[in-house]
Amino acid sequence: MTLANSASTASVLTDRPQRYGKQVVSHLGRRATGSWDEATSSGSLDFDHARAELTCTAHSLEITLACAAEDLDRMEDVLGRHLVRFGAKDELTVRWARADGTDGTQQRKDDE
Repeated sequence: MTLANSASTASVLTDRPQRYGKQVVSHLGRRATGSWDEATSSGSLDFDHARAELTCTAHSLEITLACAAEDLDRMEDVLGRHLVRFGAKDELTVRWARADGTDGTQQRKDDE
């Protein structure tokens, strides 16, 4: 798969990054090719024209998204909206930062 050179990252603060990473990969894996590795607490989602890589740290779920520039807002929203819904009790907030240094979109409970 060849992706345009647009990228965005998000660091989602949570004490349960593995749970949310695995859950979003499993759920969105119905629309994309998804994989989750329990041993490394990391995974990926491959859509037709986008790729998301997810990695867990002790207190965050790190997401890197690559896709065409015209799809970046939509793909940030898809990933972020699902994470916010799954983590409603934890009031997850997803703030995206673009590779070009600009702010991306943001998803949080109040936005639903």
